[in-house]
Amino acid sequence: MPTLRLALAQVNPTVGDLSGNATTVRGWSRAAADAGAQLVAFPEMMLTGYPVEDLVFRESFVAASGAALERLAADLAADGLGDLAVVVGYLDADGPARISANAEPDRGPRDALALLHGGRVAARYYKHHLPNYGVFDEDRYFVPGDFLTVVRIAGVDVALTVCEDIWQAGGPFAIAREARVGLVVNINGSPYELDKNDVRLPLVARRAREAAAPVAYVNMVGGQDELVFDGDSMVVAGDGSLLARAPQFAEHLLIHDLDLPAADPDAPEGDLGEMSVRRVAIDPVRPAPATTVEGGVAKRVTDEAEVWQALVLGLRDYVDKNAFRSVVLGLSGGIDSSVVAAIAVDALGPERVVGVSMPSQHSSEHSRDDAADLAKRTGLDYRIEPIQPMVDAFLANMSLSGLAVENLQARVRGVILMALSNQEGHLVLTTGNKSELAVGYSTLYGDSVGGFNPLKDVPKTMVWMLARWRDAEAERRGTEPPIPENAISKPPSAELRPGQLDTDSLPDYSELDAILMGYVDGDKGRDDLVADGHDPAVVDKVLRMVDLAEYKRRQSAPGTKISIKAFGRDRRLPITNRWREPSDR
Repeated sequence: MPTLRLALAQVNPTVGDLSGNATTVRGWSRAAADAGAQLVAFPEMMLTGYPVEDLVFRESFVAASGAALERLAADLAADGLGDLAVVVGYLDADGPARISANAEPDRGPRDALALLHGGRVAARYYKHHLPNYGVFDEDRYFVPGDFLTVVRIAGVDVALTVCEDIWQAGGPFAIAREARVGLVVNINGSPYELDKNDVRLPLVARRAREAAAPVAYVNMVGGQDELVFDGDSMVVAGDGSLLARAPQFAEHLLIHDLDLPAADPDAPEGDLGEMSVRRVAIDPVRPAPATTVEGGVAKRVTDEAEVWQALVLGLRDYVDKNAFRSVVLGLSGGIDSSVVAAIAVDALGPERVVGVSMPSQHSSEHSRDDAADLAKRTGLDYRIEPIQPMVDAFLANMSLSGLAVENLQARVRGVILMALSNQEGHLVLTTGNKSELAVGYSTLYGDSVGGFNPLKDVPKTMVWMLARWRDAEAERRGTEPPIPENAISKPPSAELRPGQLDTDSLPDYSELDAILMGYVDGDKGRDDLVADGHDPAVVDKVLRMVDLAEYKRRQSAPGTKISIKAFGRDRRLPITNRWREPSDR
């Protein structure tokens, strides 16, 4: 029984950086070869980054992807890695995009995979199942493939597949069984959601049993706009048992030896029903090392640790990949800004984070103290810019009262942050959470101002959980907790009028978040929510607030997705919309 040493390169590409991504492939391929690997697999659309969205429609970009692939194959051989089988995702096309008048139904852009060997592209495969739900619009962009590529490597038949192929029963994995392959490689750009790592292992196990062969699943890691990819690459045996698993949210080379059945010389090819099978043999391949290597199983972490790592990675990559030097945020002393500041410091270091306290006449002394305390604990650049003189100047020239004065204060703060951004080159971070965004509890061009929102998909109740987890984690490590206890325990308030509390305008956050989870994430109707035990009057109030705030959400900054239904890419509703959930009131 042949032994195949496999390497899964869980790495962080950047969309559009073809040369940089190719350099990453070359570097990690060298590391894989030095570890004795015979086959190394990289994530979905590794060369172009993922998702490329409407770049698919630019013929120049598609052509550049193909040229970069050919150049990479030659460069790997020049690096002395010609005998290493390298599986890499890229963008291909065998016809014009569907938006073209010359488009053909079975040709067009392809979410593709290539196996590079001996200085050339030895085999190609086109993704068969195209997701068209949630954040995915692949039916808009790609044409599905209709063949399964099986490559004979070191005496083993290996089937090559891409991402969604593993999420659907039938198709490539069923055909792989009929083709009697010894291993299925699946390359992924699978975005993170809370608890998704708990879904992946049973999923990969089901496909392994369906294919009657081990499955090597490699996923990318890193942030891309609202999406963050958590890695969680793994190797699963044909009976569904876990053999090796990489950590989440970190680049990692998972090396694992597999004893696999020798290729069947009588295995079928050609048309096998839903798909045809194309077979390719590559030779020579470097010999298997004499010693055995197991990749190990990385320890799983708590939900709070998982979300925190996602938010840190999402912010870091958004800042670094877009070439911002630093970030600035309003530091009020409240829970939301405190958590955002702690995330920013963890992501970028305190020297790249500016926190600005902008007190008004309504700002409490304890809030000012809490902001200063957090700055001292984290070491960020702390500044104080009182807003009252600016507010007074407006009021001396305009007759405003009530809510207009409250919003004026928030907008003055927004002007200060944007001015610092213009003057010093910072990215402004906004600090509103998902609960506030859902019900419109924010001021447009005020506290909602900013270029990125780390808490955009984080409900208020989870913000508190994250704060307590981060402080407890600091204590466990023997370091100072970054978030003052008072910022966590005090009742939340915008402090825009005397004695103001969030509960003056909103239900208790525990109740609000439960309703929002049903309505926003679960698409439940009013009657369903009442049947769940929520007070009908509260449900009616919350649903009306959510519906009326759509225009605000459409103008909100991007932020890291951590849930199954994030505002923006996942949830798309019309602003002009007179539909309201039926009510008996």
